[in-house]
Amino acid sequence: MIPILMIFISSCNSTPNLAKKDLKEIAKEIMTTAKNCALITIDAEGVAHARAMDPFLPEEDFTVWMGTNSKSLKVQQIQKNKNVTLYYFDAKSESYVTLQGVASMVNSPVKKEKYWKTAWKNFYKNKATDYILIKFTPNKATIISEKYTVLGDTITWKAPQLNF
Repeated sequence: MIPILMIFISSCNSTPNLAKKDLKEIAKEIMTTAKNCALITIDAEGVAHARAMDPFLPEEDFTVWMGTNSKSLKVQQIQKNKNVTLYYFDAKSESYVTLQGVASMVNSPVKKEKYWKTAWKNFYKNKATDYILIKFTPNKATIISEKYTVLGDTITWKAPQLNF
């Protein structure tokens, strides 16, 4: 009786044994389906600031590009503290991806042309001066997906993690 109970507890506390490639595919699917994400920065007093972003699809290495106003508070905060978090949530599949990494500001005309959405034209009076890119490079990601039964530990709730 005790060995059966131990097997049950062990299976409840573990996430299905997924290869890293599978977990990466699941994470990209969540990021793509969610469409928008929250960009979280930290100000000089250590207070977190979250704002909704309309990012471009993640690249193969999970680099994420986002456009913003060059005079925005988030730009000032990133210039002082490049450590940021991106949070994607897909309510329909009850899934999320949290990426932690570093952000940098990119003002290259070539990159700005590549990462531009025509729907944004009314937000930027002068694309050359008002529009700037945020390049996010991840260090790690945590993933929860009810759809794929990628779940956190039943005791600690620690989510499966990818390191980049």
